[in-house]
Amino acid sequence: MRILLLTILATLLLFGIWGANQHQVLGSKLPALGPLMSPYTGFWQQAEPTDVSDQINYSFPQLSDEVEVYFDERMVPHIFASNVVDASFVQGYLTAQHRLWQMDISTRASGGRLAEVLGENLLERDRLQRRKGMLWAAENAIKSWKQNPQEWAIITAYSEGVNAYIATLKPADYPIEFKLLGYKPEEWTPLKSALFFKSMAETLCSRNKDIPASNTKSWLGEELSNFLYQEWNPNQSPIIPASVEWGFEPQQSTPRDTVTEMLGQHIPYRTFPLPPEFIGSNNWAVAASKTKNGAPILCNDPHLNLTVPAIWYEVQIHIPEYNAYGVSLPGVPGIIIGFNNDIAWGVTNVGQDVMDWYTIEWADEQHNSYVLDGQNKEVDELVEIINVRGRPEPVLDTVKYTYWGPVVYEDKGNEYDGMAMRWIAHDQPEQIEPGVLGAFQQLMKASSYDDYYQALQGYESPGQNFVFASKTGDIALTVNGKFPIKQKEQGRFVQKGNTTQNKWQGFIPYEHLPRVKNPERAFVSSANQHSTMPDYPYYYNGGFDDWRGRLINHHLDSLSEVTVEDMMALQNESYSLKAEEGLPILLSLIDSTDADLLQAEGVKILRQWDYRFLYDAMAPVLFQKWLEKSYEYTFDEMYQRDEEEEVLFPESWRFLYLLKEYPLHDIFDVQGTSEKENAQAIVSKALKEVLEEEEMNWGDYQEGKVVHLGRIDAFSEPLPEVNGYADAPNAFKGSNGPSWRMIVELGDHVTAYGVYPGGQSGNPGSPFYNSMVSKWSRGEYYPLLFFEHSEAAASKALQHIHFGK
Repeated sequence: MRILLLTILATLLLFGIWGANQHQVLGSKLPALGPLMSPYTGFWQQAEPTDVSDQINYSFPQLSDEVEVYFDERMVPHIFASNVVDASFVQGYLTAQHRLWQMDISTRASGGRLAEVLGENLLERDRLQRRKGMLWAAENAIKSWKQNPQEWAIITAYSEGVNAYIATLKPADYPIEFKLLGYKPEEWTPLKSALFFKSMAETLCSRNKDIPASNTKSWLGEELSNFLYQEWNPNQSPIIPASVEWGFEPQQSTPRDTVTEMLGQHIPYRTFPLPPEFIGSNNWAVAASKTKNGAPILCNDPHLNLTVPAIWYEVQIHIPEYNAYGVSLPGVPGIIIGFNNDIAWGVTNVGQDVMDWYTIEWADEQHNSYVLDGQNKEVDELVEIINVRGRPEPVLDTVKYTYWGPVVYEDKGNEYDGMAMRWIAHDQPEQIEPGVLGAFQQLMKASSYDDYYQALQGYESPGQNFVFASKTGDIALTVNGKFPIKQKEQGRFVQKGNTTQNKWQGFIPYEHLPRVKNPERAFVSSANQHSTMPDYPYYYNGGFDDWRGRLINHHLDSLSEVTVEDMMALQNESYSLKAEEGLPILLSLIDSTDADLLQAEGVKILRQWDYRFLYDAMAPVLFQKWLEKSYEYTFDEMYQRDEEEEVLFPESWRFLYLLKEYPLHDIFDVQGTSEKENAQAIVSKALKEVLEEEEMNWGDYQEGKVVHLGRIDAFSEPLPEVNGYADAPNAFKGSNGPSWRMIVELGDHVTAYGVYPGGQSGNPGSPFYNSMVSKWSRGEYYPLLFFEHSEAAASKALQHIHFGK
């Protein structure tokens, strides 16, 4: 018996030892606890001291000369190199040192390789990424980069720098997420940088409404559809002022002589998950004539998902050709938003739709060929190999490529069995120097408007509103990118893919892009609203902001003697034009015969509200809930229909307009009740329900959080006391908002301020992991230490790294 007991115990012990060294053992989500808990290789090794070594020396044969790096008190590296290639190598090394796991997981997510390390649950997501052609898009970018020797030298040096850092790592040194998930870093390549860049394109220019718009128009009919879905908000204040004249003859597109939209049919597919609507940002520049110090001021705050590690990595790069400071994307060399000794630049997202959908008419049952212009055309097949953790063999998925692009939706058992995706980010960039990467390199060394104009010629995707200011006094803004020439309303609905009449008719020439320089109003700005007035000679569609841009333009127009502090206040402004215009409409529709409702405490709170979304206020919650419930009651039939097929919901500005101007319209009648409701009835009913709900303040309602990229809650950072609203300049919403705030005053000596909700390090055990969150939450800024010489940087250095040959 004793021998049997010992045998059982030994077996259990061996099983326990085996299990402790296996990841996701027996289907669980647990990491291998043995390596994780090891004091030699586990999470204990992630703790970083609050003090750092004064000087470190490295030697790498890839360098052609010595490079000095000085880290300031926020762990921002200030790189001093003798050439751009060496600077790129060191930038790659340092970015990997602080953000390696972020770089790895972001490119895996983009390229469809998550299941390889996270298992079966991510297989379908990976399959979708492959079908969307993300890897194909990155490969096309690589082809273009290789044809530009200077850009290719920069991107390869950056990759070599990343790999030089990876080569120094032992398992004990791996970032904690590698240990938790049980895999190790792999070689970095230029393709990974391209995938990171394409992931930004996916975030910023993949929104589309073709499927729900087609279903909705087929369901409602043309008259009601046109009434509910208007392309232009008459209250809009566009990016390019109405005073700008178009001094060019537009290229004309070829008229289509057939009905091209797929209407009258049910489209069974649902649009794949899209990034949040109106991801985009604010930027503006104020002319010297409008500022107190007589120097232009440029401001930028891109609104993106708020994550740790943060999406941005702050850096200064000083070489003989330029001295530039700003934020970079971890995985891409150079500076995306920033400034130098002479100019500053920033970006917001362009809302124009550059992804269209086409139905495929198959020519055979096997879907090996399709009909195009009356001819059968064979598909190009690409077999995607998807490795899945826990599976002995990879999953193979054949993606079919057509004239339009990859077939994302295919169901041989459905009459609507093929839809292909035409997306601008798939295209191989044209050979215009500088290219997409080169555009930022050129901006980093630009000193004038002409340099800015030349730098943007090769930038294609994702479309961005590039704001500019210079010491010489010029301010400008360009709606920049590669935008298709379309027929009116082309791209609003799914189109037939059996005729090339439905193709884009070329691309808007660079010289014809919307732009403005030194306008009379003495400022330029953008906040994701319409690019132009409707008189712009080229048609475009998409999704555009209706509130922030108008408020910012009004605010800037009213200011004089502008200071940096004024600009900080505007970036942090939680006042919402949506509330200013919407609340009075809702209040006016309360049933005038209901004395109790009119005198309710919640109504009194709303009447006294100043339309600011402060974290400790109740009024913002009451307004938001009231507006949402009124909307849901109005479009109750749409919510029911959306369970059967994807439909398009009207925009909020149009809903408020209908409440005010058409309160008796049939759309306000609630389905399923015997009464005939109008706007007053549904608004009053919604208010009663809101007032019966538990009271809470705006901060609790928002549930703000800076979310860890791996959704590890212990590594996330709560944001309970943050002001802001999605439709206010400080566009904070839950886990989305200003990911980097920057203000640059271009005086004799450039002064700049910035902050982002995170820290330079991606290591949760580092004091620099979330070191800037509190200051960001309070709307405060850090002075950006912009050093002219290495000696000045050395005098302020927390740490010095010498890179030798």
